[in-house]
Amino acid sequence: MTAATTTDVWLVVGLGNPGPSYAGHRHNVGYLVTDELASRMGGTFRAHKSGRADVVEGRLGAPGTPGPRVVLARPRCYMNETGGPVKALATFYKVPPERIIAIHDELDIAFGTLRTKLGGGDNGHNGLRSMRSSLGTGDFYRVRAGIGRPPGRQDVADFVLSNYSRVETKELPFQVDHAADAVETLITEGLEKTQQRFNS
Repeated sequence: MTAATTTDVWLVVGLGNPGPSYAGHRHNVGYLVTDELASRMGGTFRAHKSGRADVVEGRLGAPGTPGPRVVLARPRCYMNETGGPVKALATFYKVPPERIIAIHDELDIAFGTLRTKLGGGDNGHNGLRSMRSSLGTGDFYRVRAGIGRPPGRQDVADFVLSNYSRVETKELPFQVDHAADAVETLITEGLEKTQQRFNS
């Protein structure tokens, strides 16, 4: 029996940097989406016994129906070290890569839009690169929240580590809600239906 058949748990990882100084940055949209999912699950983040991530365990799905088991995770490290905690959690919960979802910011997608996919490269994203390295594969799901490219000649690193614009801040709750919906749909209905509905 393979790992995929011995467990029905999904590991949903919000990528970001820990601490209040990073909280509002574009790079931290993954944290915001896991916050929304935790709220839907009626849970609050607590330290995992590994000491390397905060987690919420519960079920996602329509009210009154016992949806799939889900572990929401926020690594307690900087973005470029994400892989270690994710690998530790995947091992602890016996979650294979094909049941891992990474939620992250995406420069090549306009703000307010989403893409979902399975596998692929890291496209210069340090969090994805670290996950690929630690897991030994890139074959996990990604929910990619668009942040767009920096205006003018602004450095990419400065852009992702800066707060959303005033206009974007007003729209951000809709994007976060939309991304959380995409995660739920991915878990309960699969990739094809999720892409049809959310890859606008």
